[in-house]
Amino acid sequence: MNGTIHHIEIYVSDLKRTIVFWEWLLTEKFSYEISQKWESGISFMLGETYIVFVQTEEKYLDNSYNRKNTGLNHLAFHCSSREFVDTLTEELKSKNINILYEDKHPYAGGEDYYAVFFEDPDRIKVEVVSDNE
Repeated sequence: MNGTIHHIEIYVSDLKRTIVFWEWLLTEKFSYEISQKWESGISFMLGETYIVFVQTEEKYLDNSYNRKNTGLNHLAFHCSSREFVDTLTEELKSKNINILYEDKHPYAGGEDYYAVFFEDPDRIKVEVVSDNE
């Protein structure tokens, strides 16, 4: 369909660490499948959309990512229920993954917006929001 996202590609500082985080989230929680894997990258596919993570070249690693700079702020994913958000939140805590806005959780996006916000290894913000608000 015209206008739907084909893929998103993100350069990362530590591919091995990134794979551990994103493979768990995307394959176990959202049914993505590993589409391709090569020495410097990996792609995860769901339907016709895929997300690619590529190791940043050594000469560019000094330019660290910050979501407050110009560029990508966050990735947001749908989920089917508030229970999914709650279960995911507990799993994130058990994995010592940084949960953002904990003081407002699960309504950090507003009182009718049930979600969990957290960070990947490069501190890219990830949001999982219940479609069943």
